[in-house]
Amino acid sequence: MEDAGLAVSYEEEKIPFVWPERDATYLPDFKLPSNDGGFFYIEAKGIWAVEDRQKHLLIREQHPELDIRFVFSNQNAKLYKNSPTSYAQWCEKHGFLYAHKAIPDSWLHSQGETNNESN
Repeated sequence: MEDAGLAVSYEEEKIPFVWPERDATYLPDFKLPSNDGGFFYIEAKGIWAVEDRQKHLLIREQHPELDIRFVFSNQNAKLYKNSPTSYAQWCEKHGFLYAHKAIPDSWLHSQGETNNESN
């Protein structure tokens, strides 16, 4: 291109588009009973990729009745390199319960517990 005398620009412009809708399913890691006769789901996460975060926002939007909670190997891990946001902060922003390294006893013996906990 340069030999032809053309100005070269590489990956300088982003063009927005929408992926077509597709059906998908979600397979929770664990389903646990709650003391109120219902249940909740636990997702155990080491690395929490952007695709997983997007998936959980879509699930929350489409199934607001589901109680999905996260247990992170490191709740203070950043969403991506040099991100100002940790996994815990993302959960707080989006209203998800989370814990650090282990399922809190209060979740196992709760009546709809709403607090986030670190172990």
